[in-house]
Amino acid sequence: MKVIFYGVRDVEKPIFEAVNKKFGYDMTLIPEYLTDEATTRKAEGNDVVVLRGNCFATKERLDIYKEMGVKYVMTRTVGTNHIDVPYAKSLGMKTAYVPFYSPNAIAELALSLAMSILRNVTYTGNKTKDKNFIVDKQMFSREVRNCTVGVVGLGRIGMTAAKLFKGLGAKVVGYDLFPKTGVDDIVTQVSMDELLAQSDIITLHAPYIKENGKVITKEAFAKMKDNVILINTGRGELVDTDALVEALESGKVYGAGIDTLDNEVSLFFKDFAGKELPTPAFEKLVAMYPKVIITPHVGSYTDEAALNMIETSFDNIKEYLETGACKNEIK
Repeated sequence: MKVIFYGVRDVEKPIFEAVNKKFGYDMTLIPEYLTDEATTRKAEGNDVVVLRGNCFATKERLDIYKEMGVKYVMTRTVGTNHIDVPYAKSLGMKTAYVPFYSPNAIAELALSLAMSILRNVTYTGNKTKDKNFIVDKQMFSREVRNCTVGVVGLGRIGMTAAKLFKGLGAKVVGYDLFPKTGVDDIVTQVSMDELLAQSDIITLHAPYIKENGKVITKEAFAKMKDNVILINTGRGELVDTDALVEALESGKVYGAGIDTLDNEVSLFFKDFAGKELPTPAFEKLVAMYPKVIITPHVGSYTDEAALNMIETSFDNIKEYLETGACKNEIK
């Protein structure tokens, strides 16, 4: 069985090699993302293709895979909207995904971004970096235990984030399309409008459902408290980027921690030093640092999360080979 993995970073290679000792697949690891015909054809001679986020398996690329004899198109991510799954299935290809991995990876980043903005850590660090040790009014901050944290999306990651903020003493409210049971000791479930109105910090951990549209819009910002902090380590499509810029410029939003952006494929994993960014909104967000902290989709970039995603991907292949089916097939 010949398997090619796209988007493999150097720090991940030892994990792949260690896991593959249990499976013995003929494995190829490449750093490139699936972005064009040239990267598509790198899968020549392989039976299985395993993608990561921002590797887009479009109809045109799937046709090339079919032509080359690829039988399985998988992803080592929870999200699957980068694969045209119905078309892949129409070509007879098997699909699979990773239903979950270490929820702490994303939740810890959300907490880190929120606390950095709340306590003005990056602002203060920038001043002391320049040898200025004068304490100014911008360094004055609220304590998180005096804040209400709103968690949008109460799945594994959202609930882990809720527990982390609760552990620091914050009041935690939450909203999910499908209300949860047995979580009242951690989070008080409220309507989305109530969450927007009550929260000092809002952290997004919901999936993006295209039919429902964006969640954080100009109208949603108008319902929020003044000086709210917005954290998005969920899905970039959840937030109207232009509306976020406007809310930051007006002072409605105190600061934002962003690990994922709408249309981030045009920005992330590329070096724009000395160049213009793809959109005016991106330029404005970057210029607002340290009020805005942007990380390039590194929420799952931890030792535990990488191991979980890699092990599950190998297990998916093994299950298909041994049974012809897979519990993690993309429906």
